[in-house]
Amino acid sequence: MAIRTRITDMLGIEHPIVQGGMQGVGTAELASAVSNAGGLGILTALTQPTPEALGFEIERCRKMTNKPLGVNLTVFPTVNSPDYKAYAQAIIDGGVKVVETAGTPAVHEIWEMLKPHGIRILHKCTSVRHAVSAEKRGVDAISIDGFECAGHPGEDDIPGLVLVPCAADKVSIPMIASGGFGDGRGLVAALALGAEGINMGTRFCATEEAQIHPNVKQAYVDNDERGTNLIFRSLKNTARVGKSPVSDEVVRRLAQPGARFSDVAELVNGKAGRDLLETGDLSKGIYWASMVQGLIHDIPTCKDLIGRIIREAEAILDERLTRMRR
Repeated sequence: MAIRTRITDMLGIEHPIVQGGMQGVGTAELASAVSNAGGLGILTALTQPTPEALGFEIERCRKMTNKPLGVNLTVFPTVNSPDYKAYAQAIIDGGVKVVETAGTPAVHEIWEMLKPHGIRILHKCTSVRHAVSAEKRGVDAISIDGFECAGHPGEDDIPGLVLVPCAADKVSIPMIASGGFGDGRGLVAALALGAEGINMGTRFCATEEAQIHPNVKQAYVDNDERGTNLIFRSLKNTARVGKSPVSDEVVRRLAQPGARFSDVAELVNGKAGRDLLETGDLSKGIYWASMVQGLIHDIPTCKDLIGRIIREAEAILDERLTRMRR
């Protein structure tokens, strides 16, 4: 039996599992594999160097899957911003019908571009107040990120066990739980807390189809739930990354009085991160990772991973929980 929710109905997918948009990882190989396995695969727009390149990547992914496909477009607070509207136009021109957004309030302009084309907008939030605001502005679904997540968990430090039901109490549109999910137990827990599915990023990095070096995938397997660092805390731009000598050094430098971003720029810049993913040299930079590393013990195909999650979830729903009822 399939697990049917408002998210599966809205997105036209078989299973309520969405692949997070990940810089440097959300390419056609991974996205198509997730979609072919019954989830929603997501390309990451800014992984591509230009809007034109994104258009080619969408076309390439279409040749790998005929299932629903999404694109992530995150509006970062950067000095030299990319042409976000041109990337949005490439998404529209590519016929993509689901977009995962995140970032600064400037993303509202992207929503206004996408909506007239019938594109479903899944907006990532790290707080209830931002989820409520996004619903008021007309997004179709919320992806709510608990403190366990990789990337930017916000500054409130609210874990998913509390954040998901708090958001479910305030938001009426479908909601996807994100941050720390990697198996069937997490999926059942998310559904019990009021979500309609789960978003997985780090767990999909440790799959055969993820186009990153085997050394990085093995780092996810080797690390446990303690294997992350929170960086940029003093800069009010907290990010969770894999624990390594490099991220340890970032934490050390930023703990010094008066520390600024420039003190760690060479360790955390985008080129260093890309080099790490490509070469597998963990001394090159930092890599994104969530606490779910404690639940990662293998590197399966996306098909095997999603199938296993659904079987585990169904067994919990049909057997374990049923036995507890009297």
